[in-house]
Amino acid sequence: MGLFRRGPKEDGAADAPADVPQDDTPAGAPSGGPAPDARGPWDADAPYPEATRVDLGAIHLPSVDGMEVRLEVDKATNVVSAVAVLLEGSSLQLQAFAAPRTEGIWDEIREEIAASITQQGGTVDDLPGPFGRELLARLPMRTPEGRTGHRPARFIGSDGPRWFLRGVLTGRAAVEPDAAVTLENLFGQVVVARGTDARPPRDLLPLQLPGGATPPPVPPTAPRFTPPERGPEITEIG
Repeated sequence: MGLFRRGPKEDGAADAPADVPQDDTPAGAPSGGPAPDARGPWDADAPYPEATRVDLGAIHLPSVDGMEVRLEVDKATNVVSAVAVLLEGSSLQLQAFAAPRTEGIWDEIREEIAASITQQGGTVDDLPGPFGRELLARLPMRTPEGRTGHRPARFIGSDGPRWFLRGVLTGRAAVEPDAAVTLENLFGQVVVARGTDARPPRDLLPLQLPGGATPPPVPPTAPRFTPPERGPEITEIG
């Protein structure tokens, strides 16, 4: 299926190993759940459609033919902070956060992201999307010639029971609706494992390497797995 295909690496990102355990029929998924074509994201403690998913801790990631998966690490804490899915000229960055029991946080976070982008010289529109309100942004960037340019990005979000899942679409998926369909469907099939620990709102839910641990050392003749490093920041949310 090519779930974790190795490709050219970007600074601050690394591929996940190819021989990762997969969550084909997730434990704890109640029977008689939603129809296979229903859209999430889903909570791990509630019924959800069965699918091939990889357990990355708080995020159980669906598999899509041809996609590459890269994990991003916060160098200050050495903690996996995000997972990025690359597919056909587009990328989707995923992060899961704790949220209050009684209300969602996407409306508030969306306003803060919009304000941050505007302050940095970008532009942003708050528009309806397949998961509710979303942001279509033009992020400021420096071109190779040293000029100020912009790159498009879509910020999508989903409030769940005591969690919030954020996605950032860049590349073709940010500007071409047809190119975004596959990654939108992937976002809608993510399962979030919040856990039972008490966490303050907006606390980043822990991600992990596939299998829950760093792979053991490999023989010198085998391909060596490079530990993930911090990936490019899209924006901060508080």
